[in-house]
Amino acid sequence: MTKTGKLYVVGIGPGSYEDMTVRAINVLKECELIVGYTVYIDLIRDHFPDKETLTTPMRQEKQRCQMALDEAKKGKTVAMVCSGDSGVYGMSGLILELSDDEVEIEMVPGVTAALSGGALLGAPLGHDFAIISLSDLLTPMELIEDRLRMSAKADMVICLYNPSSKKRSDYLKKACEIVLEYRDPETVCGIARNVGRSEEEMSVLSLETLKDTSVDMFTTVYMGNSMTKEIHGNMVTPRGYRNE
Repeated sequence: MTKTGKLYVVGIGPGSYEDMTVRAINVLKECELIVGYTVYIDLIRDHFPDKETLTTPMRQEKQRCQMALDEAKKGKTVAMVCSGDSGVYGMSGLILELSDDEVEIEMVPGVTAALSGGALLGAPLGHDFAIISLSDLLTPMELIEDRLRMSAKADMVICLYNPSSKKRSDYLKKACEIVLEYRDPETVCGIARNVGRSEEEMSVLSLETLKDTSVDMFTTVYMGNSMTKEIHGNMVTPRGYRNE
């Protein structure tokens, strides 16, 4: 089958232009149309002012992906933008599920929140870690709780995406209570907010303190393992090089 247009699924990183990859920037410069969630388009609009854009609000992911595919079928070069990496809680999978092989599709990776927030905190992911989303819109809460327990039991650093929202204001507290079944209350943890944006901030705190800390959807949470420590205000999980 002859392909018509081209669709790039682009990870734009945490939000700042400087944290986008060169490959992502070049693709957005070359494409004719940029499609994305309204907030993500607003983050990059000033850097690509001449581009045509199409947006949808939150929770219209399927409509957004279909819109991008339909535009590419018209012969256009289209970019679907996602925050962080396009394949980590991004649109890559849904685009491929909806595609019918008429459009050439290429994934462009980006810096996911675990990495950008980790760099802000220091080195929290120096050893094995798990990334778990606390959003139960698409995943049953019972399964999320099982994943938290198994990761905590395995002494893995846990990185939490989507830790809270207006309807899920107590989910982080519940997650901390589960992890506290396996870890010391003084376990070193960290939070990174609005990474790459003007309101960027981070803090290192104990697991017990984290339990009662207010966070939002623009926060990434890190729960250390038994070896994680605070060094000069940084969260550090040693790999073990100094023990060789």
